[in-house]
Amino acid sequence: MSSGQILDDLPMRPLQVTAVVICIILNGLDGFDVLAISFSAPGIAAEWGISRAELGVVLAMELIGMAFGSVLLGGVADRFGRRPVILGCLIVMTVGMFLASTANSINTLLTFRFLTGLGIGGMLATINAMVAEYSSAKQRNFNVAIMATGYPLGVIVGGSIAAVLLATFDWRSVFLLGAGMTAFMIPVVWFLLPESISFLAHRRSPSALEDINGILRRMGHSAISKLPDMPAVVPRTGWRELFSPELAKTTALLTIAYFTHIMTFYFILKWIPKIVVDMGFTASLAGGVLVWANVGGAAGSLLLGWLTHFVKVRVLVIVAMIGAVVMINVFGQGQADLTQLALIAAIAGFFTNSAVVGLYALFVQHFPTHLRAGGTGFAIGFGRAGAALGPIIAGVLFDAGIELSRVAFVMALGSLTAAIMLFLLREPKTV
Repeated sequence: MSSGQILDDLPMRPLQVTAVVICIILNGLDGFDVLAISFSAPGIAAEWGISRAELGVVLAMELIGMAFGSVLLGGVADRFGRRPVILGCLIVMTVGMFLASTANSINTLLTFRFLTGLGIGGMLATINAMVAEYSSAKQRNFNVAIMATGYPLGVIVGGSIAAVLLATFDWRSVFLLGAGMTAFMIPVVWFLLPESISFLAHRRSPSALEDINGILRRMGHSAISKLPDMPAVVPRTGWRELFSPELAKTTALLTIAYFTHIMTFYFILKWIPKIVVDMGFTASLAGGVLVWANVGGAAGSLLLGWLTHFVKVRVLVIVAMIGAVVMINVFGQGQADLTQLALIAAIAGFFTNSAVVGLYALFVQHFPTHLRAGGTGFAIGFGRAGAALGPIIAGVLFDAGIELSRVAFVMALGSLTAAIMLFLLREPKTV
């Protein structure tokens, strides 16, 4: 039995579960580090006196960095390994978060948020591949969905702490919290997360057999006598192969779907605190509403992950996207009090985040191993342009005096477009 068959066919061992759990935590760091600017936005706007349009650019800057990081570092992870890219991204994220706490102008903050985004983008592409490759075939879709649950969980835990900090300290404390949590994970990954066996088998370095057997022994499996029979793949074609006749339509549809849905997703997540503060509530209460949006997001992720055992992922994601369209429009109608606002935000988060989770599972299904991190990185990277546009477009519309209901209607069209793209997507030949 080859190394690939061992991981695919046998029940998951503790080391595999540990790898998945670490990736869930890493995605949680991504979630908090991305939305740290949302928790900080009311304080930044008040201290520096910036307009909504300017704030939209600030909210979007790390998303622009994520676009570059996903595209550039996803391919690096396919060529040089998942583990070194994860470690490098953690270092970049730690430095970026710490430096953001020292910013004294919009331009310096934009620079540091872009740097943080580079690390987050590379991390997202790489951990998605890592989870898929450490999972058994039976658990793969579920584990990828659960990994993505780390994103809202990171916002819930970190955001709850941030809300307490903001009641006493200024917005800079949020970035210091993120820097500390991110730095803590560097030794955890160094000692507990081995390289992907699937990557080692495809890369076929001179020490590949020895490295694979070392990891198999840590799992409690017997060593293998030779590498699996497969062609040595060194992904030098890069994006060209993603747009080969076999993959071009799939790559395009998945990228467009991610691009358009993520516009809707980040509109709701990035603008909730500012919208709530403008309704007359404090920044700490506004942060609480954002936390509830992510509680809904976590619930949606868990439910979608469980349902992947019974329903095709593509169908689940289309349904979630349609639900997102409806709930974003309901959110745009305004609510009578903070409790109703938090409830609607939670339901909107349920649908928007579960759709994102399902997209990550679709990336795993549709991109082969040697292109998995690169293909995921491409889709996420170009899709993150939509993530950056979402807050910016909303900021421009708000600044033009357009009311919330109409802004919400426009932004919800992103999820509707994404659902149409997935309707056109064929099921993969193998899962």
